Amino acid sequence: MRLLAIVEYDGTDFAGFQLQRNQRTVQGELERALHKITGDAKRIRVMGAGRTDAGVHASGQGAHFDSAWEKPLEILHRALNAVLPNDISIRSLTQVAPDFSARYNATSRTYRYTILNHVIRSPLNERYALLVSEPLDVDAMNAAARCLIGEKDFGAFGTPPRGDNTVRRVYRAQVERHGDQVLIEIEANAFLYRMVRRIVGTLLQVGKGTLSIAEFSQVLERKIRAGEAVPPQGLCLTQVKYERQVTRIG
Repeated sequence: MRLLAIVEYDGTDFAGFQLQRNQRTVQGELERALHKITGDAKRIRVMGAGRTDAGVHASGQGAHFDSAWEKPLEILHRALNAVLPNDISIRSLTQVAPDFSARYNATSRTYRYTILNHVIRSPLNERYALLVSEPLDVDAMNAAARCLIGEKDFGAFGTPPRGDNTVRRVYRAQVERHGDQVLIEIEANAFLYRMVRRIVGTLLQVGKGTLSIAEFSQVLERKIRAGEAVPPQGLCLTQVKYERQVTRIG
């Protein structure tokens, strides 16, 4: 049967989600845990909804795999969390259709970038947020972010993982302040490589007053160069949406 796992992980000590030779990855740890529990002679392959980069976190990554497991899923769920390292957890485990794909059946993915907007660094937040000491105009950043909504060519902000198609559809893009934290959240059907991190880097220029909202729109048109990609620790894949009727069995 095919199973869909919703996975949470602290990406600090991983070289990303996807398998890499001689590197610690989330996919590698998941496959190692499955092999240990099931004892399958053939290694179980796990496919994720998104290939998060080194240092990027997830609270709602989707990943599917096939297994001949015959006991209740609750037992497999508990067993996986018992053997996985402390920086990975399976939040839920669901049986799905045999042809389901965690990647290709995803209708949208949501990323959140967290900025600590304070003059003093916070050791308790440095693994999960970018420290920005300058005051930020969050209203201007939010107005600029709205320019991203719709089906557009986002080649100014990233490169495609394969092929040359840089068109993506952004469903939601917003910037909000919660105390000392500035949260940038973007939901899209798919993302280019480093797209979110370069968007955040460009929005920071708007927030600092070095780039206007009109100029941010010109970045999309490739008339002005986008900002540099921000570091990965503030980025988290928070949700992958699937059509209910596609994913669930019974």
